[in-house]
Amino acid sequence: MPNQAPSSLTVALSAERSALLGFIALLEREQAALMENRGDALPELSEQKTAAAIKLNQLAESRRKLLQQNIPQQNTETITSWLRAHSPDGLPLWQDITALSQRAKQLNQINGELIQMKLRRNQQALTVLSNAVNKAGVYGRNGQPDFSPGSGRSLGSG
Repeated sequence: MPNQAPSSLTVALSAERSALLGFIALLEREQAALMENRGDALPELSEQKTAAAIKLNQLAESRRKLLQQNIPQQNTETITSWLRAHSPDGLPLWQDITALSQRAKQLNQINGELIQMKLRRNQQALTVLSNAVNKAGVYGRNGQPDFSPGSGRSLGSG
């Protein structure tokens, strides 16, 4: 690899690392919103996450292209090995990237589980409310009051 390339690689790795830090910050904000039941914050965070994920993919692709002629079969181990031998200044950046990627993956998985839990809870609440409305029978299908017997008390008694 020419002398200029490790410098380009270091710049690319640094940009990827910075983008990952930003992505993790978004995931942490999303998790806080989920834990604090601030659903109103989720749409904006989702848009930001999508944009950040696209940027991360672009940066990873740039890195892959920079390394492609020297490391045709790229994976964590081959990149680590090559950096150790040819670009020691890029090695700590790469190690950060791999660790941050794992952190992002874990956060994203946890957030997905939180979302699924909230969806199940909301579905259960809707089912309970729907059943209560059906059992109450206060209004008929025609929209008129329907005080059918069965509740054991009239609407007028307290």
